[in-house]
Amino acid sequence: MGFTFTMSLNLLLLLAMVATNLLSLYHLSSNLQSPLTATSQPVPDHLLRQLNTIRATINHLTRHQPSSSATTDTDESKPTIPPDLLLYASLSPIASACNNHPDLLHKYMTYTPYSACPPDSDLAESLILRGCHPLPRRRCFSKTPSKPPSSLPRNPFPSSLLDSNVLWGKYSCKSFACLAKENPNLGFDLGTEISKFMTYKTELDLPIPQLIQISKTASSPIRLGIDVGGGTGTFAARMKQYNVTVVTTTMNFNVPNSEVVAMRGLVPLHAPLQQRLPVFDGVLDLVRCGRAVNRWIPLAAMEFLLYDVDRVLRSGGYLWIDHFFSKGADLSKVYGPLIGKLGYKKVKWAVANKTDSSGLKNGEVYLTALLQKPLFRSGL
Repeated sequence: MGFTFTMSLNLLLLLAMVATNLLSLYHLSSNLQSPLTATSQPVPDHLLRQLNTIRATINHLTRHQPSSSATTDTDESKPTIPPDLLLYASLSPIASACNNHPDLLHKYMTYTPYSACPPDSDLAESLILRGCHPLPRRRCFSKTPSKPPSSLPRNPFPSSLLDSNVLWGKYSCKSFACLAKENPNLGFDLGTEISKFMTYKTELDLPIPQLIQISKTASSPIRLGIDVGGGTGTFAARMKQYNVTVVTTTMNFNVPNSEVVAMRGLVPLHAPLQQRLPVFDGVLDLVRCGRAVNRWIPLAAMEFLLYDVDRVLRSGGYLWIDHFFSKGADLSKVYGPLIGKLGYKKVKWAVANKTDSSGLKNGEVYLTALLQKPLFRSGL
């Protein structure tokens, strides 16, 4: 349809131009056949009116003719921007990285306002992981479980997790039993999780009782913290039992991490590793970076993360790098010096070989480090 419309406009333009040229030739030939005089004969009024009419038609058609890029169907070559995206953009800035993924952003913002939101949490995470964060707000109703529990356990390590608290349609597994069976290390088997962070098995472990004792001995108590990439919130759950408030940054990745953190009475922050930590400067006592922080993160992004951690930690606060893995050579030549730029005191620095198949193949090692931010920095 777009092609036919363009061809019709071109044909009308061609006819108008031919008519103009014919009239111009007629006027010129009549002047040549008449004897030359000192003053040229005036153009007849009816001819001027016809020329003006044709020129106006050409100008009108030119203004409304589609551009050369629109020779194909306009709807296919240039999708319409969703109205709510235009409205939100006029109210609040949108992350610049969102412009790099217009198809995903348009799909996310294509919905019916004041009705149910589309079931597109996977699409939202795709945008977030591509740097489109925070996402634009939407005016729709998010679906929640239809039968909320009448009470929730106060213990962050309940005997079981209720399947009815999760909308399973978007996940591969449809129950917590399925998740625990599929991979016991994902954090959904609370019988396994309850023993984490409490025992010392290798030099890479830092039991929470030991962490609390270290902070007391140094007269640097721990009250508030963030667990970066904390999965289902087991570290925050255990710290809660020591009267320490820890919020957990987590992504779902086709499993209900955020839902489980909330079911345990904890706070899940749906935030990627590359996002600036959403707290003010110098207000935290502890930041833990778990196994989500590893050598697969680009080096520049890792450096920004470390300095953002320094921003939110108070003087004397702790950075706990827990089971960070990289190639052994990279740890000594790249990551060790990068961490050293912070100028933190090394309370614990333990390195051991990563003994799984990937570790053996790539010569990888684990690092567990507890680092304390200095009370003063010279020159600051």
